[in-house]
Amino acid sequence: MIQDTGNTSRRAFLAGSLSAAALRGAQARPSVAITMDDMHWMRLAQPMQVNGRILSIAGRHNLQFALFVIGQNADSDTGRAIVRGWQAAGHLIGNHTWSHRRYAAGMTFEDFSADVLRGDAVLKDSLSSPRLFRFPTLAEGDTVVKRDQMRECLRQHGYRNGHVTIDASDWYYDARLAERLKREPGFDVKRFRQPYLDHLWERAQFYDGLSRRVLGRSVPHTLLIHYNLLNSLFLEDVLGMFIQRGWRIAGAGETFQDAVFQRSPNSMPSGQSLLWALAKESGKFDSELRYPGEDDVYEKPKLDRLGL
Repeated sequence: MIQDTGNTSRRAFLAGSLSAAALRGAQARPSVAITMDDMHWMRLAQPMQVNGRILSIAGRHNLQFALFVIGQNADSDTGRAIVRGWQAAGHLIGNHTWSHRRYAAGMTFEDFSADVLRGDAVLKDSLSSPRLFRFPTLAEGDTVVKRDQMRECLRQHGYRNGHVTIDASDWYYDARLAERLKREPGFDVKRFRQPYLDHLWERAQFYDGLSRRVLGRSVPHTLLIHYNLLNSLFLEDVLGMFIQRGWRIAGAGETFQDAVFQRSPNSMPSGQSLLWALAKESGKFDSELRYPGEDDVYEKPKLDRLGL
């Protein structure tokens, strides 16, 4: 039998080319994992119902979220029940200090590290592996010395930084929504939906673009949003928006395995997205890096114009 080596080689070449193209496409497609901070259930009128809505959204999409818990919010029957529910559903549980005090001027390393370890004592039986810690407002300290002291402390206690790549101001949208509902109990909450989605998409585009320029790739992203009324109402829409626009929703555990989350940028000021900090460290993007990266001062005029 005569072997058709030419056609065989051509088919192999085409198959390899298609595989490489598929791989490039998969790498180019951005992904994002949902991470939630604080667990401020006390601010919700119906905390267990709200918690159930959030968990059901994750369950319908078969997603693993990460919940960074303020220790004092978990130190009650309701708080413990919420954490147990998230843990039982397979989500990551991280330490977000005991009191959510910002590691900045006026807060010593000794006091802050004690606050972290107090949170650890409350959450130790629920913490995921690897153990993740997230700084309140992402602030790693207002001096290099304090920053490095805390980095070493976390390492000694087996923690990794639960870095954020896409930062946003959902907390401000939630605060505006709560204020409006207090004034107008019958207010149509759906009016916040599109402005909130537009805000998250704008910030996702900025940070993904920064990732591609600084690191040469779209890293697996972690989106910082908060455990609040706003996200209990619109989280399904947030997921749908990313999916419709070509992004993949990834699990938090999978995402945190990427090597970028092992980075410890040598840049100040702290308290920003990991990508912001890496861009700052490079010294090449200062003109594009507003400070602070996210704040209510950027969002207030938008919501004012919309009458929200």
